Amino acid sequence: MSLLNKFNEARSQKTAENKGKSTKFEVGDTISVAYRITEGSNTRIQNFEGVVIAKSRKPENYNSSFVVRKISHEIGVERKFLFHSPLVERIDFVKKGIVNKAKLYYMRNLKGKATRIKEDLDFKSDKVSE
Repeated sequence: MSLLNKFNEARSQKTAENKGKSTKFEVGDTISVAYRITEGSNTRIQNFEGVVIAKSRKPENYNSSFVVRKISHEIGVERKFLFHSPLVERIDFVKKGIVNKAKLYYMRNLKGKATRIKEDLDFKSDKVSE
């Protein structure tokens, strides 16, 4: 194992232990990312909720990242986050989406109702067996 791989593994384990971040989401899911913002001498936590349109590499890798897109005042806003960044406080899963592609870059050209992603509703646990 190379020195770089050892470094990546050690850093990813350290941040996973410290944060306990949930990385159980896929492309098409809606998530809320709480990240730390510093304005002057003040630090606060701000949430960025949107659809994951891309993931790069595996979450175990120290350099892995994901892109979240949301619509704010009829303007599309995208933000790229690192899985193991010290600025990311937590990642909250909101809802599961059904998509057939690994990258959803085509959503940048869509507007209005066309940007909706079909939600995966799991009714199997709610059904009563007869």
